[in-house]
Amino acid sequence: MKRLISIELQKIWKNRASRILLISYFVLLSFIALIASIKINIGSFKLHIAEQGIFNFPYIWHFNTYVAGGLKLFLAIVIVSMMANEYSYGTLKQNLIDGMSKKEFVLSKFLTVLLFAFGSTVFVFILSLILGLSFSSYTEVGIIFSDLEYLLAYFLKLTGFFSFCLFLGILVKRSAFALGFLLIWNIIEGIIYALLRFTFLGSSEQTTAVTQFLPLESMSNLIVEPITRISAIKAIENTISGQQNFKDYSVPLSAIIIVVAWTVIFVLMSYKILRKRDL
Repeated sequence: MKRLISIELQKIWKNRASRILLISYFVLLSFIALIASIKINIGSFKLHIAEQGIFNFPYIWHFNTYVAGGLKLFLAIVIVSMMANEYSYGTLKQNLIDGMSKKEFVLSKFLTVLLFAFGSTVFVFILSLILGLSFSSYTEVGIIFSDLEYLLAYFLKLTGFFSFCLFLGILVKRSAFALGFLLIWNIIEGIIYALLRFTFLGSSEQTTAVTQFLPLESMSNLIVEPITRISAIKAIENTISGQQNFKDYSVPLSAIIIVVAWTVIFVLMSYKILRKRDL
């Protein structure tokens, strides 16, 4: 396994575009820390974002993993390009000639996916820990290390999404087309939701119960939006609506199972396509 990962990392690092995207991704992740410096002063109204509780433990695990999840497209481009380059430069055929089996080839790509997801998760963990220890009002050990399931959800979200990108890269061969298909699939899921919601089912609850099995939707369901969880936002909400918000912000076990299932499906389908394809 170490040999397979080493081969893939060398391919990625020697590609200038992939190297720039990787560095840019982690630099952008670091920009989450800049949120702490945002101050809004409008007349007598003053707002310091860091003082609103977004960096309080354990809320910070939820907030940072949600924000970081929005940057996953950078690594998705690297993964799709990684597969496209295999076809463009003929390295896939050369690897197979040199004795690597198609099973080992897919495994090497999936191990790279896991490495990217794990590396990003560790980075977000360290960044969140530093920000939390700097700004959180609660620094008890029990509070600091509660709600860490959001990190697991973040890891699974990236693994599932990158596995989907890997599958598209193998299926389509060209990075631009693969990314285009990813965008189209996102639109298709939106159309499916709209049709079920406004034509067939009529109930948002029933529609959600069906669409939770779609790949991108299931990944999105792992970490729900954290904004309405902030006490200040909740207070405004309660004042306007006159009732309390009872939204469930936990990581759903059903979403975890669905995303793991899709990850397995994408990897197996990638291997099946590669095994049958004449290279």
